[in-house]
Amino acid sequence: MRTTEISRRQNSSTTQAFLLGPALMAGYGLVRLTGRAVGDYGPGVWWSLAHVLFLAGVLAFVPVFLGLRLPDGVRGGRRLAVRAAAGAGLLGAAAVAVQAVIDLVVGFVAADDRAMSDMFEKVRDVPGVMPVVYTAAPMLFWLGLLALVTLLAFFRRGEVPARSPLLVLAGVVMMAMSLDLLTAGALCIALALLPMRGRSEGKGASVPILPSAHTP
Repeated sequence: MRTTEISRRQNSSTTQAFLLGPALMAGYGLVRLTGRAVGDYGPGVWWSLAHVLFLAGVLAFVPVFLGLRLPDGVRGGRRLAVRAAAGAGLLGAAAVAVQAVIDLVVGFVAADDRAMSDMFEKVRDVPGVMPVVYTAAPMLFWLGLLALVTLLAFFRRGEVPARSPLLVLAGVVMMAMSLDLLTAGALCIALALLPMRGRSEGKGASVPILPSAHTP
């Protein structure tokens, strides 16, 4: 009974992350827009609050990737493809998390916008930092999520609706176009993950997407 209760709590935490991650990302976008609207989006409260939400949002996607990496009923090469997509997403999440931590530290230490810009320039001049923290590696977070949802839409058509990959793509494109569209993009991703969250809770599905507690 104790093991079953722990398993239920773990599954509940995972399913909550399906909406918590996008919600925190949307919050980051809203706080960022508010700070810019009042002309105070630099070192200070708005910047720090926005990036705390950003970091929390990225970390909330970790259980999503972990929960979807071993879908029941998917075997062989298909399962390897799903695991590769989830692994890419996790690597990207690590890179984005490092980026968020750097942003938080710089925002806390810098006295003004000019000092912040100088600090960011010094950080980015460190060999390897740009591709690992700011350009190539962070893209794996979004591309991994898109690939994962797309694969599951093909392999588990009864569980993942065809619109989910399209919604993730729309969200990623909006975020890439402008950070001002981050909240709208996050809402698209939330709509994409919502049906998958319902299936992971075992509602209306004979075979859940998320693995059961005994799945290796």
